[in-house]
Amino acid sequence: MTRRAAILLAFLLPLSAHVGSPDIFFEGDAGPYHLLVTIRPPQVIPGVAEVEIRSTSAGVKQVRIVPLRLTRARQFAPAPDIATPSPGDPQFFTGSLWLMATGSWQVRITADGDRGPGEFSVPVPALATRVLGMDKAMAVLLAALGLLLCAGIVSIAGASVREAPLAPGEKPDPQRRRRSRMVMAAVALILAGIVYFANQWWGAEDGAYRLRVFKPLQLDASIAPGGKLLLKLQDPGWLNRRSDDLLPDHGHLIHLYVIRQPEMDRVMHLHPERGDADRFVQQLPDMPAGRYSLYGDIVHANGLAETAVGQIDIPTLAGQPLTGDDAEADAPPLSKADYNRIVSALSGGGRMLWDRGSAPLRARQPYLFRFRVEDPGGQPVQDMQLYMGMLGHAAFIRRDGSVFAHVHPSGSVPMPALQLTQPDNPHAAHNMMNMNSQALPAAVSFPYGFPKPGMYRIFVQVKHGGRIETGVFDALVEN
Repeated sequence: MTRRAAILLAFLLPLSAHVGSPDIFFEGDAGPYHLLVTIRPPQVIPGVAEVEIRSTSAGVKQVRIVPLRLTRARQFAPAPDIATPSPGDPQFFTGSLWLMATGSWQVRITADGDRGPGEFSVPVPALATRVLGMDKAMAVLLAALGLLLCAGIVSIAGASVREAPLAPGEKPDPQRRRRSRMVMAAVALILAGIVYFANQWWGAEDGAYRLRVFKPLQLDASIAPGGKLLLKLQDPGWLNRRSDDLLPDHGHLIHLYVIRQPEMDRVMHLHPERGDADRFVQQLPDMPAGRYSLYGDIVHANGLAETAVGQIDIPTLAGQPLTGDDAEADAPPLSKADYNRIVSALSGGGRMLWDRGSAPLRARQPYLFRFRVEDPGGQPVQDMQLYMGMLGHAAFIRRDGSVFAHVHPSGSVPMPALQLTQPDNPHAAHNMMNMNSQALPAAVSFPYGFPKPGMYRIFVQVKHGGRIETGVFDALVEN
């Protein structure tokens, strides 16, 4: 795939915080209740977001949901809706909410039950990602009915002049017939003008809406002497978005995944440093030649998260070892993918295991992807560490590159957006997810659901013993 084709593909996909993966997944504590939340934003704005909430804590009696602006949460807050409990599962609730304007929103969720109330908010980007077209059969039917209506109006106008003043049974004279034809021609001309100007108005409205359809930032990449990757954020033009208002997420302004194509046999999770307002630089390690896909996660000051995409051809490169939070790993080529494999070898004889169960994976269903880290003796490692404030990071990538999602143990919500839901308590987001470095478990889970069927590769990164490890797994997703 050429760079031009890759950029075109990015525009055609429903993009928001991730590439081709618009649904939002979040796991956290609403007071005494542990909830797993899935939010499916609308593809057009205004539109309806579907909300699914599962409580893994017993005793939840009622769940209320309400949409709020992310940065103006308490201003003109509407009355919450009551989520509907499932008849077959009283701890599973569903609801729907209207998102009326483009921008950063949050869905505030309040759970009430045996142990009192608790609440949290889940950031939701409200972005129009497509223009809904009309079904062709419906368009033909409406056009025919419109023509019939216009013909009826013309006929009625003519009849009103030709026959309305006459007594019953009286025939219209030639003068009335002539006047009737003149009136019918005038009415037809007026209707044609109305249809023309209405079409012009609709075209203007359609054009204005298309300007609001989300267009992601692009990554223009090049290699400088010394093995440095130079990145420039390019804005294709979308509303009044800026590229110099980025918030740090886990201590970095951009989280960049660099993946060699088409085999996905080389992956790097990097954190370029900012140069100018929209430029970044990253020292690369030794790299084999190839075409690499670039996925850069960023968060704007208003809480809107997006993934900038790009591609670059890199020659065989003699670089420098990675440091800090940067990590790299080799992986089996996709042409040799084993979709039943649940073990990934780590350095030093350790391994990572995927507790996936035996049921097939299906699209548009939320799952908790759980991974365990063991030492060479098959025992849970005892030296787990937080990796950028989290137990781990995972990237879910479809084989054709049409889906990319960078997910944390809390879900697909970026930390800066989550903190904006608690402006008076910036540490609440961390506390809500119980992120501390005491007695960390040797297992990590990620809430996520595949947006469509296909073949996927999963990169899971954890840190233990001072070393960042990467597990690699493949998944075959059914419809």
